[in-house]
Amino acid sequence: MRKVITLSLIMLAVIAGAYYLSPHLVPKTELNALGEFYIRNSYFGEHSAGSPEVITAILWDYRGLDTYFETAVLFMAIIGAVSIFRNMPSVSFHPRGFTDITRTGVKIVGLITFVAAATTAFHGHITPGGGFQGGSMLAVVPLLVIVAFSKKALEKAGLTKERALVIRTIGLLTIAIVAFYPLLAGGYFMQNLPVYPKELHGMLVSGSLSLFNMAEFLAVGAGFTIIFLLLSNPEGGSEA
Repeated sequence: MRKVITLSLIMLAVIAGAYYLSPHLVPKTELNALGEFYIRNSYFGEHSAGSPEVITAILWDYRGLDTYFETAVLFMAIIGAVSIFRNMPSVSFHPRGFTDITRTGVKIVGLITFVAAATTAFHGHITPGGGFQGGSMLAVVPLLVIVAFSKKALEKAGLTKERALVIRTIGLLTIAIVAFYPLLAGGYFMQNLPVYPKELHGMLVSGSLSLFNMAEFLAVGAGFTIIFLLLSNPEGGSEA
């Protein structure tokens, strides 16, 4: 009992010390000129990106060229993984499986995760989030299915490596089309406003930012799903 009380007092002392000392330990920094430019122009200003979410504006507008090639690098990594693992033999095994309660819970959690992922991606131009974050969350859904049910169950539902690769390719082609279209309209590569509208039927879409987020959502979600399928061994027996 004394040990528990002693440990509790030590923890309280550490928490209290961290609380009172943290303002003095973190150095105060001033916003530089570039950061001030982003904040002033993200939504308002002469060089507006049409988005109140500064991070998304930076990723897909002000430094969109970097993000474009980062996405291409991730795509090449997925292609490399497919090339390495596609001919490797898989070992079938017979798992004991989970109970119906666990599987029902996975169905509920999977649905909630899908909705949260879509919301994170489609509202990325308004609130913190975006296509990559939403796509990463989306990839959790097939992973849950693989763990709770089986790899065969996921493929039986229609989500195979080949189809996931098609979805990823569609997402990447969309990014490329949205990036190159401004050149045809007399603008520059990956130009946002005014080539793309800031609002659509009274709803803020932040120009090309929404399109980039939706395309990245599909590309990242499908890309991680391909990796999960490649790293999963097929199960023998029933996969219901």
